Amino acid sequence: MLFLLLPLLAALFPGGDSDPFDLQVTEGCELHSGKGFLGFKQVAIQGHDFMSFQNETFLPSPKGGEKAQKACKLLNFNEAYTQRLYRLLSDTCPRFTLGLLEAGKAHLQQLVKPEAWLSSGHSPGPGHLLLVCHVSGFYPKPVWVMWMRGDQEQRGTQRGDILPNAGGTWYLQATLDVTAGEAAGLACRVKHSSLGGQDLVLHWGGNSGTQAGDGGISSRRA
Repeated sequence: MLFLLLPLLAALFPGGDSDPFDLQVTEGCELHSGKGFLGFKQVAIQGHDFMSFQNETFLPSPKGGEKAQKACKLLNFNEAYTQRLYRLLSDTCPRFTLGLLEAGKAHLQQLVKPEAWLSSGHSPGPGHLLLVCHVSGFYPKPVWVMWMRGDQEQRGTQRGDILPNAGGTWYLQATLDVTAGEAAGLACRVKHSSLGGQDLVLHWGGNSGTQAGDGGISSRRA
């Protein structure tokens, strides 16, 4: 908080000074493995280290000269200020940071199941079909999508980039170029952490429908 540095400004310019100067302040707390939180506050003047705050005490930088020593002496004399700053860095900041970490952890651990559907894309050539498997609305980002014939992966499967959806979920499509006579019996298989080990399987052709099967969830749509 800038107003807490007014004593510092008074120490630097007791009679007032019209020349502009850069005052840079960095403060916060860091979580170190096995050491808990470490609070910090560092002050620089005109881009050079001026002083820091450690263990309830302001310490001048070796390059700060007499002004840094004077400022630290004045600030350390104000015990109410140093104690308030110490509580901010050692208590308020860690509690706030832990709250952010917990909120972030809950977000990162959420699982959102994908929705999937099939369509045909622009024909690659006479007598050919471009089969398209759309997978959308899943979280987290890692996903496995492959065109299959039975248990055999189709090496011609082309995966697009995983793109962001509104709301923080993801979208992907996988395509396969086949001759019209080869389309029957093909299926798109989707593996994702949200599915609990039960893959999503969409078969090309036939009537629309969804059922649970031994190999996963089987959905037919053309």
